[in-house]
Amino acid sequence: MGASAVVASPAHAYANPNPVNLGAASNYAVLASAGISTTGVTTITGNMGIYPAAASSVTGFGLILDPSGTFSISPTVVGRVYAADYAPPTPANLLTGVNNEVTAYNDAAGRAPADSLNYLAGAVTGPQTLTRGLYKWTTAVTVSGTITLNGGVNDVFIFQVADTLNFTGSANIVLTGGARACNVIWQSANQVTLAGGAQSKGVILGKKAIVGQSGAKLAPGRALAQTAVTMIANTVQAPTC
Repeated sequence: MGASAVVASPAHAYANPNPVNLGAASNYAVLASAGISTTGVTTITGNMGIYPAAASSVTGFGLILDPSGTFSISPTVVGRVYAADYAPPTPANLLTGVNNEVTAYNDAAGRAPADSLNYLAGAVTGPQTLTRGLYKWTTAVTVSGTITLNGGVNDVFIFQVADTLNFTGSANIVLTGGARACNVIWQSANQVTLAGGAQSKGVILGKKAIVGQSGAKLAPGRALAQTAVTMIANTVQAPTC
């Protein structure tokens, strides 16, 4: 059976990849460089950060600057919001976080060899059960239906996508066997879109924009984009591990 036809299951486990180290980027549920915006009521559990753009590029959250000048709060963010134009040490901390985000992206994008190449030709339609390992696509990927990631607490799942990554409205990522969202890495070299109703989990490392359409959830998970994060009444909840 060719690599592109491999159906990974709990009975067919690949070697466990080394974890992707997020460094200081793990301090944020949402991290972007150019902008973070929402329309509708978006709920973020965890910190948000933007660098090198200023706080004016964070829109729709009703930011309230703390007297310290180092962070803002928001009625819809259970955490703090940091921006490049806030008082020290915020800019330096954000620079470290953004640099670590890029390092993590490059690590995930550069992993080789792949355990599975171009699985289902990029049309990953559930029900499917995948185990730990490195999954690589040289094309765009569309995820729909229930995709179960089965593994232990230390098992790592890395999804390398060379183009766009799209979670349809039916997409539902389920973690079983103790698998943890902090060990699920979705790396995309193009835009990542979560359609309305999508329920994803894991860390999204986006080279370009991460777009959440109405009602999509990333919980638990992180949206870490090298450009912008755009949301419409979304839920993002940072992993606790």
